[in-house]
Amino acid sequence: MITCFIRYELDPYKIRQFEEYARNWGEAIPRCGADLIGYFAPHEGSATTAYGVYAIEDLAAYEAYRARLRDDPLGRENYEFSQREQFIQREDRLFLRLASAPHAPLVRP
Repeated sequence: MITCFIRYELDPYKIRQFEEYARNWGEAIPRCGADLIGYFAPHEGSATTAYGVYAIEDLAAYEAYRARLRDDPLGRENYEFSQREQFIQREDRLFLRLASAPHAPLVRP
């Protein structure tokens, strides 16, 4: 399993558009085969940094997922929305694997 971390640099005056974009991906991403962990918009600190995080089996599954996402009507519409509104100034993807598993259970006295 790998996790994709997408770091967005946003126009600070268009955070509402990013939130709409995130909600749309909340429908399209799971439907197309990835396990969406969530989208995170600025709250405190930086007014321009946001993240999207999802997990997928491997890079081969990622390529198949991306193809399904391109063909998904909401996926296409959401991409066009981001292009039209231009609220994303920069987008970087990073793929990581979990190194700390299995996690120790939380023990409380």
